[in-house]
Amino acid sequence: MSTPEAVRRADLALADLTANGGVLDPEHQGRFFQRVIDAPTIFREVRSVNMGAPEMKIPKIGFGSRVLRKAPGTGGGGAQDDGTNTRYLPAAQRAKPDFGLVEMKTEEFIAEIHLHDDLLEDNIEKDALVDTIMALLAERVALDLEELLLTADTSSSDAFLASQDGVLKLLTSNVVNANGAPISAAIFNSMKKQMPTRFRRNLNAMRFFTSMDVESDYRLAVASRGTDLGDAILTGNAPLPVLGVPLKGVALMPEQNGLLLNPQNILFGIQRNIRIERERDIRARSWIIVLTMRVAIQIEEEEAAVKLVGLGQ
Repeated sequence: MSTPEAVRRADLALADLTANGGVLDPEHQGRFFQRVIDAPTIFREVRSVNMGAPEMKIPKIGFGSRVLRKAPGTGGGGAQDDGTNTRYLPAAQRAKPDFGLVEMKTEEFIAEIHLHDDLLEDNIEKDALVDTIMALLAERVALDLEELLLTADTSSSDAFLASQDGVLKLLTSNVVNANGAPISAAIFNSMKKQMPTRFRRNLNAMRFFTSMDVESDYRLAVASRGTDLGDAILTGNAPLPVLGVPLKGVALMPEQNGLLLNPQNILFGIQRNIRIERERDIRARSWIIVLTMRVAIQIEEEEAAVKLVGLGQ
């Protein structure tokens, strides 16, 4: 039985597969219908960072304020800068770069699956069942990681989400409160204006992210216009541009929240690639599959993102 490399975390309910002894009626086809789940959105666009240790500090550098000054035009001419030559800028006007650090710390996650011999011997897919399970794992863990990426909060009562802080918790500088109002162009405009102008240079690389229902509501509002644009929005499925920024719906985004940012501004640290290990339990007559990984979440430039809160329906 082969084990694909692209394996992700999941929690498989064996009772769902072993109903009726793991054997389906003869009229069923030769493969299981695979249960469809939500597809990750932000997770596929964020920036991966390979980490060689549990903690990493990523240095960053830039000029946050004006560096040009009116050049002094008289005096001096000497080669030595002693601070008295009037052709040199005074020390207070000299520029220096701003330095900073992005600190990342990984947490470990694990999934454990038990596959009993009866399940492997009597199912309709035979040896292909392991491949099916691994493919489903790949889909499920990507979705789980997007949930962690967005909604993780160390104050959560959910132990999985409490492992670290996610994007919605990490963003605190630029916040727009809708105060219960439904989505509208005015709210998107407030989010765009809340973004510092120095970060608006490449709007095509940025994204508005909302829940899928909010995205659908706004798409319907635009489509209701009696214009060619309205017809195109109603019949198309491409991301809807809003004020020059594509809008995408995210299955796991809370209904009251939204984001405006370049998804590459989100750092997803990976200290350990997904590791899959199998062990035979001869007394239980089953295989145990254990999947582990160590990951971290951080924002590279926290000021280069806007968070929406308080959105109503």
